[in-house]
Amino acid sequence: MPEVLVRKGEPVDRALKRLKNKLDAEGILEEVRRLRAFETPSQKHRRKAKNNAKRGRTKFRFTA
Repeated sequence: MPEVLVRKGEPVDRALKRLKNKLDAEGILEEVRRLRAFETPSQKHRRKAKNNAKRGRTKFRFTA
């Protein structure tokens, strides 16, 4: 679980923004949103296909 230390004199909203960026980078918020409601098999298939396509594009982009 990511944690953020609030620096001396740092506004709380800036620390919250850093925490949100860390959560987005690790994909935690995405997973929480996904687990909030039941995911049908077709939605699960669509999500996995989208992730695989994205992974393939980045792999192709950086291997060439």
